[in-house]
Amino acid sequence: MVSRVSTVAFEGIEAVPVDVQVMIAPGKMNIHIVGLPDKAVAESRERVQAALHASGLSLPVKKVTINLAPADLPKEGSHYDLPIALCLMAALGAIPGDAIAGYVVLGELSLDGTIAPVAGALPAAVGANAIGKGLICPHASGPEAAWAGAEIDILAPRSLIAIANHFRGAQVLTRPEASIHRAASDLPDLADIKGQESARRALEVAAAGGHNLLMIGPPGSGKSMLAQRLPSILPPLGARELLEASMIASIAGEIAGGKLTDRRPFRSPHHSASMAAMVGGGLRVRPGEASLAHNGVLFLDELPEFAPPVIDALRQPLESGECVIARANHRVSYPARVQLVAAMNPCRCGMAGTPGYRCLRGPRCQSDYLGRISGPMLDRIDLRVDVPAVAASDLIAPGASEPSASVARRVARARDIQHRRFEALGLGPGVTNAHCSSAVIEKIAVADAGGQALMRDASDKLGFSARAYHRVLRVARTLADLDGVDGVARIHLAEAISYRMASERLALAA
Repeated sequence: MVSRVSTVAFEGIEAVPVDVQVMIAPGKMNIHIVGLPDKAVAESRERVQAALHASGLSLPVKKVTINLAPADLPKEGSHYDLPIALCLMAALGAIPGDAIAGYVVLGELSLDGTIAPVAGALPAAVGANAIGKGLICPHASGPEAAWAGAEIDILAPRSLIAIANHFRGAQVLTRPEASIHRAASDLPDLADIKGQESARRALEVAAAGGHNLLMIGPPGSGKSMLAQRLPSILPPLGARELLEASMIASIAGEIAGGKLTDRRPFRSPHHSASMAAMVGGGLRVRPGEASLAHNGVLFLDELPEFAPPVIDALRQPLESGECVIARANHRVSYPARVQLVAAMNPCRCGMAGTPGYRCLRGPRCQSDYLGRISGPMLDRIDLRVDVPAVAASDLIAPGASEPSASVARRVARARDIQHRRFEALGLGPGVTNAHCSSAVIEKIAVADAGGQALMRDASDKLGFSARAYHRVLRVARTLADLDGVDGVARIHLAEAISYRMASERLALAA
């Protein structure tokens, strides 16, 4: 007789059903696990044996075969421990097999029979709910899994004994409650920024429309300070955005205590990050920093110090909103709709263009440093702003700068205008001006006669690509939303164009 328990394998953020099958047959005592298990799955037989022994159960002196079907799907991770153990317990008669037939099971076993938390509880719960089954998961992962829906039956035991007692009626496992982290009250505030009015304005525009931003300035001018304060003016995640971002964090095992957060992700990888760390990959394909920043901000400090192939690997995710990791026999896709914020010095010595300073290497210092960033990558950045060194008069000036709360209210109003507009057009929730299609932006950002003439002249003189043209329209639409007006005027297009002009052309125009 074969006992069966349902579990899942993960492909991206999708939970693929896996059927755990156990047969106990006459023969030499041994446990065989088949079905393309990796090292962690193969080692589960030792953990399962020890956990069953600690729970008062012993395996019979017979041959035990454990099959993970479908057999051609690679099985990775330690979350197969609990389904294998429950399948063995059903085969031994310790728990009724029909009682666990309506559940998807995942969890890692300790040697004493307790159940340790695993990554992927939320996607597993969503997948179980989609096929009309309940979920059995570790106690620590229960609050996370509860977000999959109020109608799904979830059991979150602490040990194998607790599961056996529940199904025998000796105790009742209550459904875990969905929990969320309280909103952080200690986020860095824009009131700490002295001066830098143009950079503060660009940061507000970027937050209002979800636009990519590049800040260029000498060391100590406040680029990193500005970027770190961006989360304080961004609106919280919507319900759908929260679920998407949390599923990726769950796969990566980055949900602490099973509690979700509605704060938008802010990822700031070091410039030594590899391509796999940035866009995902590795032996066990995992989400990279771009996917972990989904619906949030990816901040790249010292942008030219990243390896050029790593920077260019972000070109496709910035356009499509997903990272696709393709291998010879495997293909995984992770969502990656991010807002890129980058900071860099104007040259390697950091002081090019600063009054009273002359670089010993000459103009080549700046050109070589900027040359590490490809033109196609720069073309995908909507806002480029100079962040000059702060003068002492700005630092000692009395009075505080505008706080984040005031800026956040303007950003929230602009985002609300966008949400209502895109809902009326039949687009999904969470779409911003930066991520709408070219066809849509041409309809909603129609400029007046003066604006069209300005756009035509600027495009001819600055050589805008088709992508740059549409990105200017997106920024202009955001500027109009911040002003609360329906139409895009010449002044909005002029400001949007100024954010794409190189520093040299800004000086020439002045």
